[in-house]
Amino acid sequence: MRRVVVIGGGIAGVSAAAKLAPDARVTLLEREPALGYHSSGRSAAMFEENYGTPTTCDLNRASRLEHETRDVLSPRGMMIVAKAEDDAQFQSDLVTMGMDEIPVADAHRRVPILSPDITRAAIHEDAHDIDTDKLLNSFARDARASGATILTGHEVLGIERTDHWTIQTRDAAIEADVIVNAAGAWADGLAIMAGVRPIGLQPNRRSMARLPAPDGHDVRGWPMLFGPGESWYAKPDAGGWIVSPAEEHPVEPMDAWADDMVLAEGLDRYQGYVTSPVTRLETSWAGLRTFSPDRSLVIGQDPAISDFFWCAGQGGYGIQSAPAASDCLADLVMGRTPSLSPETVRGLSPMRFL
Repeated sequence: MRRVVVIGGGIAGVSAAAKLAPDARVTLLEREPALGYHSSGRSAAMFEENYGTPTTCDLNRASRLEHETRDVLSPRGMMIVAKAEDDAQFQSDLVTMGMDEIPVADAHRRVPILSPDITRAAIHEDAHDIDTDKLLNSFARDARASGATILTGHEVLGIERTDHWTIQTRDAAIEADVIVNAAGAWADGLAIMAGVRPIGLQPNRRSMARLPAPDGHDVRGWPMLFGPGESWYAKPDAGGWIVSPAEEHPVEPMDAWADDMVLAEGLDRYQGYVTSPVTRLETSWAGLRTFSPDRSLVIGQDPAISDFFWCAGQGGYGIQSAPAASDCLADLVMGRTPSLSPETVRGLSPMRFL
């Protein structure tokens, strides 16, 4: 059996390990003490088929059945709201997000804290929360059940290539026939360590704040709420209400934290669309959304190094697209034809950056 080392223990790496393990000797390496430590554990985690680039939407659609089989989806719905000055952006959002316009009175019934200045609203009912922890752990269980070794606290310190790969950590030198680069924000740096040309991936910080449920409302049945042009968003979470400025600030790979000024500006934008004042933050955090130059995922064989595969550039779509992305990656590593269309496979391949 081929020896495959997957580097990165977020949703991309763990799902890839699960899909590869039945056909290969898989070792997964994660530098942090736990899986899903960075972006995968800090996501708003929605399943929305129409969210992302065309190839991302293809992955979303192809992932739906597995999400349902793993029982990680729960109904949420997604709503956008706008004021009079937002009309052009609202029209654009209607098209790009595949939403249905609804009477403003209906929007107020769904989310009673909406401002009386709201003039238009739209809803997409077929949007769901994803139980990220359950999904990640189900993939990890599958990987282990098929014989994969998952090692946390194993930072990759060096990579050498002879007739095979040798991946050096503090505690071990692990040999592999194939490397899968699922290192998230660190994926380009890992490629450079392996002597592989980087893609040009850019990590971007996104901040979040958890607020008490507005005005004491029971928010469990409220939809996820977007400002025009995704200028902010909010959603119920564990009985509370999380709000994000929806920023994309380029940063170096890091253990991200929320920027207080960015949070304040985003909360101010959000407050322009609701009546409930923000008086207290329970907590705040940030994650990294790492995009390729064309904002689509990068899945496939490196153009120059045939035994180095990319599973990177998930941006904000990694959790919802993970089932189909990992299927595609495993098929390509094992020399099978992916079930996705040839056009989508080409649109995901790192070959497109030649």
